[in-house]
Amino acid sequence: MAIEKSLISGSTAMLILKLLSEKDMYGYEMIEALKERSNNVFELKAGTLYPLLHGLEEKGALTVYEKPAGAKVRKYYSITRQGSRILAEKEREWRTYSQAVADVLGMFAVEGGGV
Repeated sequence: MAIEKSLISGSTAMLILKLLSEKDMYGYEMIEALKERSNNVFELKAGTLYPLLHGLEEKGALTVYEKPAGAKVRKYYSITRQGSRILAEKEREWRTYSQAVADVLGMFAVEGGGV
């Protein structure tokens, strides 16, 4: 089932910050982790991820460092204290939003209607 992109785009920064709160990661690793954990619902493209990462870095939510990986050098992203605060706020907002959606959907189910 395809999910409307506007539903995903509003939560992508929160999901990235959540991944990075668990461990430092490089871009492709984040793409694969989101895809795997979401059962293929979140299939980010590099062209979507990297501008988001740069924006989070500009806000002070992330830092970047390079680390050799065989013959390559990878850029790893690490969450900052500011990023942890942003994540906590986004999680609170998400819980409020998702509960409100669930309440509305539950109301439709009780009334016997549907969307």
